[in-house]
Amino acid sequence: MFIRLITLFSLLSLPLAAEEVVLGMSQDRVAITANFDGSEILLFGAVKRESAIQDDPPLEVVIAVAGPSHPVSVRYKEKKFGIWINTENVEVDAAPSFYAVATSKPFDEVMNHVEDLRYKVSIPRMIRSVGAPMDVQDAQRFPDAVMRIREANGSYQLRENSVIVDQQTLFRTSITMPANLTEGDYVTRIFLTRGGEVVSQFETTIDVRKVGLERWLFNLSREQPLYYGLLSLAIAIAAGWGASAAFRMLRQG
Repeated sequence: MFIRLITLFSLLSLPLAAEEVVLGMSQDRVAITANFDGSEILLFGAVKRESAIQDDPPLEVVIAVAGPSHPVSVRYKEKKFGIWINTENVEVDAAPSFYAVATSKPFDEVMNHVEDLRYKVSIPRMIRSVGAPMDVQDAQRFPDAVMRIREANGSYQLRENSVIVDQQTLFRTSITMPANLTEGDYVTRIFLTRGGEVVSQFETTIDVRKVGLERWLFNLSREQPLYYGLLSLAIAIAAGWGASAAFRMLRQG
């Protein structure tokens, strides 16, 4: 499993902020290769402050990592006349391909409802579904289905109590990314909160790309689809011929 470390140093300044996130990167890329089986990103940082530490309410940390968002078509099946058929279809406007939220305490304790609406941090807030056909009943079950399926395969994660905060100054956690990552920029946001309200935030990106042969084939399929199709056909013919030759050798032996 690949390890990507996010270390200290860069700074985001908010006007009149009493506390600020200090964070940086030693590596900002995840390489997808033929044997890629996922990646664990280690994140840690510190809090810069100009005044004494405030004990009550305590400082909490929320970290969110989001992959590229795309529309998702969700279909509902029903069994009619002994067979399963699609009866309803809703297009979810945008849903991140990967989304993980790590918190220092249960989510409802570290960020209130108003702040979640403002910054769109929780998993339901990251899925945008503006409308559905008038004839569709209970349209919310379609984005709920996206969340349920992606939570089951590890693409969506809510990791409560997984951020360790030391003396309200240092924090650290890890985010596990599955093998089926989508290429693109993964936006990483870090929030400092007190009493459920955001007092500071920091944002950066992690670049996830295919490399090597995988990258070459991907580019070929997009830029030269004819050559890609001919190459695929040649590989299939060669594989079939090789399997046939091997089978004949085994029969003769």
